[in-house]
Parts: sequence; C-alpha cells; structure tokens
Amino acid sequence: MNIKGKSFLTLKDFTPKQIAEFLDLADWLRDCKRKRVRVRGCEGKNIALIFEKTSTRTRCSFEVAAYDLGMGATYLDPKASQIGKKESIQDTARVLGRMFDGIEYRGYGQEIVENLAKYAGVPVWNGLTNEYHPTQMLADLLTIRDYFGRLEGIRLTYMGDARYNTGNSLMIACTKMGLHFTCCAPKKYWPNEELIEICRGYAAESGATLTFTEDVVEGTTGADVISTDVWVSMGEPDEIWAERIHDLLPYQVTIDCINRAADDVIFLHCLPSFHDLNTEIGRTISEKFGINEMEVTDEVFESKYSRVFDEAENRMHTIKAVMYATLSEVPWPLD
Repeated sequence: MNIKGKSFLTLKDFTPKQIAEFLDLADWLRDCKRKRVRVRGCEGKNIALIFEKTSTRTRCSFEVAAYDLGMGATYLDPKASQIGKKESIQDTARVLGRMFDGIEYRGYGQEIVENLAKYAGVPVWNGLTNEYHPTQMLADLLTIRDYFGRLEGIRLTYMGDARYNTGNSLMIACTKMGLHFTCCAPKKYWPNEELIEICRGYAAESGATLTFTEDVVEGTTGADVISTDVWVSMGEPDEIWAERIHDLLPYQVTIDCINRAADDVIFLHCLPSFHDLNTEIGRTISEKFGINEMEVTDEVFESKYSRVFDEAENRMHTIKAVMYATLSEVPWPLD
C-alpha cells in the first residue's frame, strides 16, 4: 500500500484491498505495542488535532498513537482555533500545513475536511464529520475480523438513525468489504438514495447485499453483528429528542434482538452510550422523557455479547495505522 502523503477522508476513496491493508497494518502495530516494540518511521513529525466537536476516544486515540510513533501532537479545541470564524478554512489549512506534517479534523460538514485536504499540502484525516466516520469504521472492521476471523459474508445489522456518519459509513464499509448490511429503522431514518446507489455498486463487486427494513424481527434474525449509535447529538432541542425517542424506541437493541440473532452474535457501539443513569445526560433524559435506557439496554451493553471496549481500543490501533501509512518514511514489514 503506497499512500504516503494521501489524505483519509472517507472509505469511498480506498479500494477493498487498501482497506484490508489498513487492518493488517493496525494488527501489526497492535502486536508491536503489546510487545513493547518501538515502531519507527515518523519520529520528529508533528500533527495538529482540530476538534470542533469534542471526543474522548478520538482525541486519546490520535494523541497516544502519535506519541507511540514518535510524533508531537497539538490539540486545538473548539475555542482554540479561528477556523471558519476569523480565518477561512483555506487560510487555516495553508498555515497549519506549513507547521505540521498532518492534520486531523473532527467537526461538522464533510466539505470542511475536504477543503482542509485541498489546501493544506499535507495529509488530512477525518476524525468525524456529519456525513462520514471512516476511522471508526476501520476499528469496527478490525473488531469484527478479530472475533470471526473474516469479514466476507458476515451479516451486520445497524439499528437506529442511519442517515448520518455512522450509518452512512457502515454501509460503505460493509459493501466494500463483502459484509451483508441491513438497515433496521423507520424509512425516514434510512441513508439517502444517492449513497445507497453508490453502495449497491460496491456490493455488486464484493458480493455483499443491502437490506432496508422497518421490521425489527426481520432485521435482527440471524445477524452476526448488531450495531447502533446515539439517537440525538447534544445541543439539539427537546422537541428533537422527543421525536427521536418516539420514532426509535422500538429499534432499541434489547436482549430479544440478541436472542433472535446468530448464536455467536456480537454487539458494537462507537460510544458514548446512554444505557444507564450513570451520566448527567442519562439522568436528564430519564427526568424529561421517563426512560432509563436509550439506543441499547444496559443488559445488552454489559453482556458477554458486547465488544464495545475492544472496539474502542481498536480506534487507537487503526488510527495509528492511518497515520503511519500516510506519513511514515519506512515501509512496514509483513512478518
């Protein structure tokens, strides 16, 4: 895989072979970390981390991965950058590109990260936009491959709001890599038809299938993987919460969903999750709407089927693979 200098903006930009090589590289880097073997090739480089939306896992994954590779990392929180406010995206990109060897962006529209990549002159990595979440997809694929030993033919069901980054990106990842993708949600929460048609093309090449259903029994029966995400982003008004809870509560991942799935089913969630009352947000939801669990029940989240913390750890290893592949001066060994 020769992609040094290339940006990582969406999995649409990469072939199935390249995606598989990202996973192989992440697997090797994970093994090196566990054996305390220092990986060389990025020493002395520096990266900028632009976070217009805060995150625990994404920030920690990029920072730890950078330090493991011998790089420095500068974190720019929502108040520490003038991007799009006092300075245009184009100007910000050209300034940071002179100072850093790579730039991560986590925030809003995909056009922002695309513009950063256009003008920076260095690799830009998408840590999350409204439309796509490609680093999370590599972590999900690695977690699935770790457990099942393969990707092709795995049946993955995504439950909930599939119109945005996680649903969109899972559909892309599955159809590129030969997993059978099912979207189980009310029809108005399905991905847009343009992206569905693109993914039908990927599926025709990989042997994957695409299924869209509003029937929870149909959507979960025989699934190898059941995945979900939060229903509402923080800061949205109460009426949005009320609408989503009303529409999506029937699509909550419950133990009944798990029992209908394959015997060795696993549950995935990119986190954070509102599965109990141990958070301020969880308690607020309970007080306002009278429910103690949202997109997944605590019974499922804490069960033997849950692989969410393996998935969270794999964020770091796959992000490290993306940075290494796009920045390293040293080809990685396969043995």
